[in-house]
Amino acid sequence: MFPLKDTIRSRSLPIMTWLIILVNTFVFVFIELNLNPFQLERFIRTFGLLGSRIQIENPLTWYPLLTHMFLHGGWVHFLSNMWTLFIFGDNVEDRMGSFRFLVFYVFGGVAAGMLQLLLGAPNIPSIGASGAIAAVLGAYFLFFPRAQVITFVPVFFLPWFVNIPAVIYLGFWFVSQLFSGLVSLALPAGMSMGGIAWWAHIGGFLFGLLLALPFSASNRTRVYWYRDEYYPW
Repeated sequence: MFPLKDTIRSRSLPIMTWLIILVNTFVFVFIELNLNPFQLERFIRTFGLLGSRIQIENPLTWYPLLTHMFLHGGWVHFLSNMWTLFIFGDNVEDRMGSFRFLVFYVFGGVAAGMLQLLLGAPNIPSIGASGAIAAVLGAYFLFFPRAQVITFVPVFFLPWFVNIPAVIYLGFWFVSQLFSGLVSLALPAGMSMGGIAWWAHIGGFLFGLLLALPFSASNRTRVYWYRDEYYPW
């Protein structure tokens, strides 16, 4: 299933969502793509989240908790993350306000990275905005459960477009991540399932569920549940 758009109008300009996308684009296109394979590996091992390099007693080694969420492992990884943020980020930013959304996004990525460090493979660097975006998905799940996600589903090479309620779409996504994360714990040490940071996704989503409301509590913009807030096109 591939999400195409949601059915929630954004009431304000999602400046911070676009800025985050621009920063990720700059790092991927103008830095990562210009490095040779040896340089790229060193770059990822320096700024990616690698458990063996994080020392709890030394705060100077903590910077990968922030930098890892702006790195990506290829075009598919980069485009899928940015597209997901583009679809769901504007509405969450609209509900929180731009500055609170930025703080929420960064702390969500850090929390996701910490859970990945705790339960993931320590010798495989974790990179990508997936954990921070998962926090956005958790917030969206909480704020807009009645929204519809217009989804592309290929069936025998034929395009099929389905409107799926956000509570079902995101709920299914989280359950699939949790299942994969639990399976990954049963693997032998040093192995991973396709190089995907399942626990970063799980941690980010739970962060969003638990802290989305406190981050939006001080936003004075009153929310109205008008019928046209959920439109079918």
